[in-house]
Amino acid sequence: MKKVFIFWDNSNIFISGKTVASENEGQDARYQLRLQFNRILDLASAGREIEYAIAVGSVPPELRHVWNKMEQCGIKIELLERGSDSNKEQAVDQALQVHMLRKTIDYNGTPGIVIMLTGDGHGFHDGVDFHADLERMHNKGWGIEIIAWEKTCNSRLKKWAQEFGTFIRLEDYYESITFLDDDKGVIRKSKPLSLANRIKST
Repeated sequence: MKKVFIFWDNSNIFISGKTVASENEGQDARYQLRLQFNRILDLASAGREIEYAIAVGSVPPELRHVWNKMEQCGIKIELLERGSDSNKEQAVDQALQVHMLRKTIDYNGTPGIVIMLTGDGHGFHDGVDFHADLERMHNKGWGIEIIAWEKTCNSRLKKWAQEFGTFIRLEDYYESITFLDDDKGVIRKSKPLSLANRIKST
């Protein structure tokens, strides 16, 4: 069985999830949405042993506890400083690319399954960004699984994943991988996660 490698763009997943939450549960849910990291990891691994899992993002000091929770799930965390002028994330995609290409080299001859938690697909057909590197990994024999919110995922990336690998809609697992919370406490708990219909790449 091929080994599983998970690459997680958490900010992308969270921001897109807020859009889905507001449509599913009303505008307030946009601000109350929380991700159930252990459930998302279970969805990604789908019962397979994880060889490597990394999440890359930025860290406003008040959100450090969020990354701590991900670390407690066994995910390696790499945090980058936000731009001093823009206060926006810098080079998150490029950092993920570095880790993906390193694993491609380290496991040359023994390709695994690359699982990408993302959403947009920017740069996919320009030969840049991490999505183009997914093509490179596929050409080296890696199995491909894209896990994303369908609503915000680049249609070309989705089509490519469906043709050459597996595309998993996070919407199908929304109530199991999220919960709602505010200053007063939990508003909606997450439901149990079922992997009965989870398709896997080979």
